[in-house]
Amino acid sequence: MIQPGAHDRFYNDLTAFDRFDDVVDFAAYVPVPEDWAVMIADVEGSTAAIESGRYKDVNMVGAASITAVLNTRGEIELPYVFGGDGGTILVPGSLVDTASRALMDLRSVSREMFGLALRVGAVPVSDLRRKGVEVAVRKFQLSPGNHLAMIAGGGVERADRLIKSPETAEDYLFPEGGDASQPVLDGLSCRWEPLIPGNGRMMSLMVQATGDDAGIRSATLANVLAAIAEILGHDLRDSAPANTRSMRFKWPPSGLALEARATAGRSGFWPRYFAILTSSLIQAWCERFDRRAGSYDAPVYREELRANTDFRKYDDMLRSVLDVTPDQATQIEAYLDTEYAAGRIVHGVHVADAALMTCLVFDLSRSEHMHFIDGGDGGFAMAATALKARVQAG
Repeated sequence: MIQPGAHDRFYNDLTAFDRFDDVVDFAAYVPVPEDWAVMIADVEGSTAAIESGRYKDVNMVGAASITAVLNTRGEIELPYVFGGDGGTILVPGSLVDTASRALMDLRSVSREMFGLALRVGAVPVSDLRRKGVEVAVRKFQLSPGNHLAMIAGGGVERADRLIKSPETAEDYLFPEGGDASQPVLDGLSCRWEPLIPGNGRMMSLMVQATGDDAGIRSATLANVLAAIAEILGHDLRDSAPANTRSMRFKWPPSGLALEARATAGRSGFWPRYFAILTSSLIQAWCERFDRRAGSYDAPVYREELRANTDFRKYDDMLRSVLDVTPDQATQIEAYLDTEYAAGRIVHGVHVADAALMTCLVFDLSRSEHMHFIDGGDGGFAMAATALKARVQAG
C-alpha cells in the first residue's frame, strides 16, 4: 500500500487556465514541491529507428512510458508531457519507488517486444533546485476533467541532460537487472488511422526562447505565437491536426498488432489481439453509424477527442503540431529562421504528410481520455535533432 504524502495532491489542487496564449505568463507557474521528482523515459537511438520506418513503434513506447506511470497513481493527478520518443512525468515522493518500478518493467518489455532500448531515470526536484534551476507547472484545461501540464523553470531540460550525460547518468538512471514484471498499460490504445492534413502538410515545431530574463523570454514566445497565428489567419486551435476532415477509423485498425503487442501482458499476444479485434469492430460500427454501444458514444467521443489532444504545449519550450498549407509552412519556417538569426530563439521544424495519434482511454463514462499527437515520420524527434544542431552551433 502506497502511503500518501503531504504534497501528493499538489497538482490536483492547482487552478486550471483555459487560454493557451497565457502559457507564456511565467509568473503564474507554481513551483513543484521539494519532495517530487522529474521522471524521464526516452527511446535510445530513436532517430535511427525512425529513419528505418519504425516511428509508430517509437511513438507507442513513448506513450507507454506515461501510461505505465499513470496506472500507479490512484487518484493522484500527475503532470506529464509526451515528447514523441518518450515522456516526462512529475511524481510525488510517495510514488517514486512504484513509478520507477513501472518504468523499469516497461524498459524490459520495450527491449523484448519491440527491440527498442528505453532510457529511464529520475532526478529529484531538490537536486535541480540546488543546481539553480526550477520546476514549476501550470494546468491547462482541455475539457472538463482533462488537463495538460505546462512546465517551466529550466528544470525539465536540465533533468534530461543529467540523465543523458555520461558524466552524471549513473547518478540518475535506474539500475539494470532484477526481475521484470509486465507494466500495467491499461488505457493505451492505437486505433485511429494516421491523421491526413486537410491543408496539405503536418508541421511539427519546437521553439525555445533564449536569454536568462524570464520577462524577455515571455515576450519573445508571445510574439512567436502571435506571428504564427497571423500567418495561419486564425488561432492555433483552428489548425489542430485532429479535426473532422483528418480523423479516420477503419476496421481492422492498422495499429491493431502494435496495440496488442504493447498491452498483451500475461494473457499473451493472440488473446489480446482478438479482444482488440472484437472491441474495435464494435467501435467501427459506432463510428460508421454515429451510434452508441455501452459507454462509447461515437459523436460525443469524437468531439471530446478533438478537444483532448496535446497538439500545443510547453515544457521549457513551445511544442506544436499544426495542419498547414505548404505556403504557411514555408512562411512559419522563414519567420523562425529570422528570429533565430536575431538571437531570440532556437528552433526545430519537421514537415510531414500525416500526423499520428496515440490514445489513453481511462474512463469513457467520465470522459477521461487523452490523445497524444506527433508529426509523421518522427515529427518531434526529428524537430529536436534540428533544434539541438542549432544549440550546438551557438
